[in-house]
Amino acid sequence: MTLIYPRVRQRRPWWAALTVFTLVSGMLMALAVHFASSTQAAPFCLFSGSADCPGTGSGSGTGSPQLKGPLSTRGRYIVDASGNRVKLKSGNWHGASGTWTGDGDDEDPNNNTGQEVGHRAPLGLDRVPMDKLVTDFKKLGLNSIRLPFSNEMLTDSRPVKGLTANPSLNGLKPLEVYDRAVKALTDAGLGVILNNHTTSTRWCCGVDGNERWNSGQDTEKWVSDWAFMAARYQGNPGVIGADLRNEVRRDTWDNPNWGMGDGHDWEAAARQAGDRILKDVNPNLLIMIEGVNWMGIPTDLTWHERPMLKPVHDLSETLVRSHKVVYAAHFYGYIGPNHTGGSGLGGGETHDARFRDMSRADLFKSMDERAGSVATTPDQHFTAPVWVSEFGVGKNSEAADKAWFGNMVDYLIDRDLDFAYWPIVGFQHNDKGNDWGLLRYDTDGTSRSVMDTDDWRGAHMRRLLAADGKTGQVAPVRNWSMLNAIHDDDNASLRAAGDWDSGAHKLVCPDDQRMIGISDRGQGGLCTDATEGDLWKPGTQATKISDEKVDTDWAGGFTKYQCPTGQFMIGYSLRGDGMSGILCAPGRIPLAGAGRTLWADRGDSRPASGEGGDYAPGWYKAQCNADEYADGIAFSWSNLRYGHPDALYCRKLK
Repeated sequence: MTLIYPRVRQRRPWWAALTVFTLVSGMLMALAVHFASSTQAAPFCLFSGSADCPGTGSGSGTGSPQLKGPLSTRGRYIVDASGNRVKLKSGNWHGASGTWTGDGDDEDPNNNTGQEVGHRAPLGLDRVPMDKLVTDFKKLGLNSIRLPFSNEMLTDSRPVKGLTANPSLNGLKPLEVYDRAVKALTDAGLGVILNNHTTSTRWCCGVDGNERWNSGQDTEKWVSDWAFMAARYQGNPGVIGADLRNEVRRDTWDNPNWGMGDGHDWEAAARQAGDRILKDVNPNLLIMIEGVNWMGIPTDLTWHERPMLKPVHDLSETLVRSHKVVYAAHFYGYIGPNHTGGSGLGGGETHDARFRDMSRADLFKSMDERAGSVATTPDQHFTAPVWVSEFGVGKNSEAADKAWFGNMVDYLIDRDLDFAYWPIVGFQHNDKGNDWGLLRYDTDGTSRSVMDTDDWRGAHMRRLLAADGKTGQVAPVRNWSMLNAIHDDDNASLRAAGDWDSGAHKLVCPDDQRMIGISDRGQGGLCTDATEGDLWKPGTQATKISDEKVDTDWAGGFTKYQCPTGQFMIGYSLRGDGMSGILCAPGRIPLAGAGRTLWADRGDSRPASGEGGDYAPGWYKAQCNADEYADGIAFSWSNLRYGHPDALYCRKLK
């Protein structure tokens, strides 16, 4: 959730207080961005449509399945332990991460966005008993809840007060109230996705000290907090995911990035946190990774963009456990691919189009570029489920926003994407207040619902909740994983996690995959489980090869590192762009098939099908076919070749 409800009391915009500076022709421009991405305020039965699990298509909540883990991914879909599709039909229950605007008493409605006081707890607990709220969520037809928290919340010792409809919660610490919410939701069969929304417990999102995962804290603290949260709910199978950070964006001076290897590198930070959770704490959680929400200074004379998931096509996330990454993105009508959502020069408004201003065709194209294509493009290293974890609109919207919302729902249905509406809960009194909530509660606890006959959004939400898309068994697909060691090791193996080549950059596949592609420079690699699945023989160790022992001269005049007979390549290491060694693992099937040499020193040697995708953009690559395994790499230090990986030796699996 970001910024403010445009139909509710608006606080002074953050950009009005920033120092301006002189640009072209002495024009004074705002220095920071109005980052608006929302206007807010066992066998397990996990999928609808089977004989055992009646659907929830009417939105009534009847027959809602119990949503429990462990969940994983198959290509573009989330699946349960039996391989059945699980579509996340989620809502955002905000409040615990903060509704306070940052000034004055946080219990004063005038100091909380939209005058909605959350009391540092999920919103609405001062108006409605928790079990009633959870029942209302289920009646909508939701099966999961995105539950925001702040890092500050984890150590906040100030007792919660003001939860008049839940008096037993008063006096508890905010984290203890959060615990109760998690339990109530999961006891009712709703899946919970933990969401690190902010660093401090205050309303998000502008230049407010919550822009990045390491705003107001260092990366190590952020990762440690995630390990703490994952461990806290490890025994609850209804906690199904870790949504690592909300809307990573520019602060006053600096942009975040995806893959530059510095302190603002969101891809590297997400990999660090995801690996820590999956390796050390809870291997069953899905890891939700939102793209970059905003970069650049929003003026008509300066570069600015909302890239979202576009960078994932060139650099996708590979974690130490496969089948766990879900990508996320946020869409609202009043923002745009290059529009902050602000108004006026001081608000960071430019002449770029907002999503609500686009034609249906242009809107779909833009959302595909920024998110949807990650799910809808099959057989690539970046192919994964996409969860639109925030979208929403107000009941009292104007025509352009109404049209956008209808198109947005059409898009989610057509692309069969997972989703989470923002927000579920809002406050309303005498028909005034937050009209964005799916459920709006008055001071006496009475409620209004998006499903009421006078709410135009209800028809759209009903058809969205009824659209199950793909159901039942999801056929296994071959998986591809990208490795990149330009800035640091990219060792995705748990079984070969040690420093097997000290001082060199190491690229190693996840344990259920094998190396199948290399790049001559750029320190890239491609892994797969195609054709044979997990090829590594259980109970065996990997071996480093850094000398030449071959039976066949498959690359004359070049030094060749080759795996011993019966083994296959799972990784390689480099010093700079020069070869240092390869890493081999024993196969669980006999390996000694016919071989061939592919050269990466003079152009791409990849299958014409394009399977796996471009895992080292801008560099020459060699890639074996899906029915082969990589057995060795050849290189030379002569004739200005500098030891680059020049050739890949591929052998038939059978």
